[in-house]
Amino acid sequence: MVPATPRDVVHIRAGSFILVFLFALAVLGIISQAWVLTGIAVIAAIVTAVDIYLAVRRQKNRDVGEAG
Repeated sequence: MVPATPRDVVHIRAGSFILVFLFALAVLGIISQAWVLTGIAVIAAIVTAVDIYLAVRRQKNRDVGEAG
């Protein structure tokens, strides 16, 4: 088990739900040819993915903390 803080766990779990929502929004934007909506969804998905990556990296770098 990897030591984790509750903040990191929330970032990872909430981020995964947000990614699913943004994927659906991007698909709807492509289907309806709303390119601005698709672009916003893609940019937000990239930001969310970077946030998840940083949370996982913080989680792996910690030597102390709550096991989760």
